[in-house]
Amino acid sequence: MLRLPDKWVWDFWLARQGQDYHIFYLQAPRSLGDPELRHWNVSIGHAISQDLRNWQILPDALKPDTASGTWDNYTTWTGSVIRHDGLWHMFYTGTNSEERGRIQRVGLATSGDLINWQKHPHNPLLTSSSSWYEEFGESSWHEQAWRDPWVFRHPRDGRFYALITARTRYGSSDGRGVIASARSDDLVHWEVMPPVTESGAYGHMEVPQWAEIGGRYYLLFCVTQDVFSGLRRKRVGSSALTGTYYRLAGQPLGPFRTDTEKILRADASGSTYAGKMVKGPEGNWLFLCTRLYTPQGGFLGEIGDPLPIKVEEAGRLSVAEHRS
Repeated sequence: MLRLPDKWVWDFWLARQGQDYHIFYLQAPRSLGDPELRHWNVSIGHAISQDLRNWQILPDALKPDTASGTWDNYTTWTGSVIRHDGLWHMFYTGTNSEERGRIQRVGLATSGDLINWQKHPHNPLLTSSSSWYEEFGESSWHEQAWRDPWVFRHPRDGRFYALITARTRYGSSDGRGVIASARSDDLVHWEVMPPVTESGAYGHMEVPQWAEIGGRYYLLFCVTQDVFSGLRRKRVGSSALTGTYYRLAGQPLGPFRTDTEKILRADASGSTYAGKMVKGPEGNWLFLCTRLYTPQGGFLGEIGDPLPIKVEEAGRLSVAEHRS
């Protein structure tokens, strides 16, 4: 697994170049003592592997720009990487210390080698729109959610789309969580679009991932027990679990309806989070996730080894309990 002796690691995303898997992950010093402080003492680490188990640590990829007034001078949070026109493009979440990190925006960094990254001079490139999404102060929610961008190329129209953790402007405050969308022709100029999910189930839906398997389209996301809306909690009862979920659609942009939702990996103790699907060296689908808590509540902050994913005939996914 990927465990650092001096740092906690949690949310992560991957890029593949030849036989090499590059993993980018949020990290913070274990010396902080309190794991909750990690969110505000964060940088983006980087490691490489050919088997998704044995990792070589590389120089850090990104960190906050500490200059006063800079849009990302407080945090650099979760993102994704995509290659276009000979460059790697990393989209990431940033917040500002003067705003106490309460308003989230998305910026871009580019690299020719996945090692050395340059932030775009016109960041942030992708900000929320009040046409569909909640602004800070419109409800009792503690932040303006606009984070965790997952960027992919549409398999049919060839344009780029981003899926983003956000909140709609309407409905009960505890159920406004949605996955927002935005589109671009060049990865620089973006148009914010309506959400690809319904609201009503969660306060937020984190770390989305999009994947196509056999002509079906999957949206992965993560939730914790405490963000289940009152309405959702009444429906699922004791199965309000922390972990990774997915929804299924017949079109690339959904809609990804709540009634298609299934658990990929979740439990009551919050042992895992931020799950991602990745194609392994042999072309099979594997599941990677952050190991967060022990059954006794101790914080781990490490990324586990890959587990095989079984794709059933009807499109249902399941994660094996043994290593591939």
